[in-house]
Amino acid sequence: MLHQGFQSLRRANSRARSHYFFERGRIVFPDGTTRATVERDPSPTYIARGDGAYLVDVDGNRLLDLNNNFTTLIHGHGYLPVADAVADVLQRGTCFSNPTEYELGLAELLVHRIPAIEHIRFVNSGTEAVMFAIKAARAFTGRSRIARIEGAYHGAYDWAEVSQNAGPASWGPGDVPRSTTAYVGAPDSVADEVDVIRFNDIAGLERLLVTSGQKLACILLDPMPSRAGLIAPDAAFIEVVGTLCRQYGVLVVADEVLNLRQGYHGASARFGLEPDLIAAGKIIGGGFPVGAVGGRREVMQVFACDPQKPMLPQGGTFSANPISMVAGRVAMEALTPASFDRLDEMGAQIRSDITAIIERNGAPFTVTGSASLFRIHPKSEAPRDYREAFPTPQEEQWMVALTRHFRQLDILLPHGAAACLSTAMTNADLDRIAEAFSDFLQSHEADFFGARI
Repeated sequence: MLHQGFQSLRRANSRARSHYFFERGRIVFPDGTTRATVERDPSPTYIARGDGAYLVDVDGNRLLDLNNNFTTLIHGHGYLPVADAVADVLQRGTCFSNPTEYELGLAELLVHRIPAIEHIRFVNSGTEAVMFAIKAARAFTGRSRIARIEGAYHGAYDWAEVSQNAGPASWGPGDVPRSTTAYVGAPDSVADEVDVIRFNDIAGLERLLVTSGQKLACILLDPMPSRAGLIAPDAAFIEVVGTLCRQYGVLVVADEVLNLRQGYHGASARFGLEPDLIAAGKIIGGGFPVGAVGGRREVMQVFACDPQKPMLPQGGTFSANPISMVAGRVAMEALTPASFDRLDEMGAQIRSDITAIIERNGAPFTVTGSASLFRIHPKSEAPRDYREAFPTPQEEQWMVALTRHFRQLDILLPHGAAACLSTAMTNADLDRIAEAFSDFLQSHEADFFGARI
């Protein structure tokens, strides 16, 4: 049962200053904020500072953070080794048009650690990393079409966005998903150049490659797509991806911008995928803007500009800036095999605890995830792909109520309940998450089952 401290939290939780800042924001931003991903209920929570696994908002509320800036802050907030390293280099200059030794340190670490990365290039965001990975595949193969998984999120490059927001009204037949653009005004030609398959759909993958394999530059694949349900790949699906893509000369691009945190060697290595290119970001910047595309030496040669003009030019004013490079290296060095083992243990523990609570209450929920990631679904059975994970209107209301309930208890759970852990968390934090979820199910029992006599 819920301990007494949570009861008092429900009565507190002032948000007056957050409301005030939001009203100021409405004067200068189109919707009051400057990122579409900022959650509001009805206004966003403005943050004053971070402290390990916790945030302190502008109203003084101390919040357990299960977002960690969309999985970026694997060490939590204000991680001192990164802060100290950045403070040291900050006085020497923040960006140059010339290379620095700092980019070598992070590059060497990633090339040594990630099996699929033999050469690497740094960019400024995960979106750029995916974009240049796709461009590299096109340049290397001489083909322009790509394939991707329905519902997976890959950033804001037009071709990578196709069908990431598909819904029942637009996603088309189950065996041949329809390619849909992501925003109003996007060229129809973009959707025409992207083939879409469902996650873990071996028959759909085989059908696509038999009919279009010789036209495809790459298949873009997140080994465990978070927005598509945080569902693990079937080993057979991963094996067929590798076999058929090699057969048809299609490059495999693994988007590990989020999922590099799956383990010391990344997600592809964890799940047996052997990609030609990997897009990375988030944790490799230590809390600063970063992205990277790496892969087979032969493929990465499309970026080379010595001795002639590159097949694929890539620059970026802030690419490989010293701050991101130093922060990233220090953060990644601290992610030892033991660190990942501990994150795995915590992830397994919270998923086990949530499952036990669901079973004890007989509630129509389930939990998916791996390593330091978990996602709660308002489904009686674990979904197997994006379509099965897609919530009904009633289920969507339950998820809003879940996020709101956690927020009332000073826990920031992202809408959709796709959450992540950090090395700054403790067993007590895990207990708090489990207690909050248990309290939610008991508090909303009538919503799930109707009034019980």
